[in-house]
Amino acid sequence: MTNAHFEFVADTENNSMTVRRLFAAPRQLVWDCYTKPELLDRWYAPKPLTAKTKTMDFRPGGHWHFAMITPDGQEYWSRLDYQTISPIDGYTGLDGFSDADGGLVEGMPQSQQEVSFLDEGQHTRVVSQVQYGSREALQQVIDMGVEAGIASTLDRLDALLAELA
Repeated sequence: MTNAHFEFVADTENNSMTVRRLFAAPRQLVWDCYTKPELLDRWYAPKPLTAKTKTMDFRPGGHWHFAMITPDGQEYWSRLDYQTISPIDGYTGLDGFSDADGGLVEGMPQSQQEVSFLDEGQHTRVVSQVQYGSREALQQVIDMGVEAGIASTLDRLDALLAELA
């Protein structure tokens, strides 16, 4: 999917996907929305789900453990282990589905992520490069609706940024 503000590219040859989104907000504010749990919980789930942080330690070697929650209360847990952090420029980490205690779920896709925050005048472009261990893992998340889910989630961030700016 491509438009002036959102681009999603799945590369099955390299088991990867790239997501680009332009936001009408300063880079520091966009960075804060990606790195502070009280802000992440306000946008990091596709509608109609909500996000709930259980723990977050935003530093290399730390992690974010959170759930996406359906309107009827079903919880889908994930864990992002931070590897590198370069304040307001980007971070890298290992992402995977987890249980409520933070243990990774066997058989579910895991990925290596690199998230970059780029100044573009009065806007910020966020570029997420996501690498999977196999074509099958990438296909599994595609089949789960990752493109539509990311688009909805980033629309929520866009609305939150408009509210905070």
